[in-house]
Amino acid sequence: MSMDALNVLGTELIPCSYDPLTGYYRDGCCNTNEEDLGTHVVCARMTQEFLEFSLMRGNDLMTPRPEFRFRGLKPGDRWCLCVTRWREALSAGLAPHVILECTHAKALDFVTIEELQAHADN
Repeated sequence: MSMDALNVLGTELIPCSYDPLTGYYRDGCCNTNEEDLGTHVVCARMTQEFLEFSLMRGNDLMTPRPEFRFRGLKPGDRWCLCVTRWREALSAGLAPHVILECTHAKALDFVTIEELQAHADN
């Protein structure tokens, strides 16, 4: 893991969320490496619509899973999403807002900065 990771704005990647604790490394940041097959790089603010969309796609982010120290997500929570799931939600018109400063530059391999900026959480 690089300690000098950049966000989609080209500046230092800042943490997405410590509560709930997110990220591929569960360090609060949307950092990634080649082992992160889901590419969990988009810091997004959850909406009920997106959580239901994700559930319909087979990824239940709402149900608590204590065995993984996961309390379940609710609207308003920030979470490091798989960039391909975010792109899928974008195509369906259900993409949650993103926090650009917390979204890893690797996301730009899958979506454009304009797509992300259009969904920026202000």
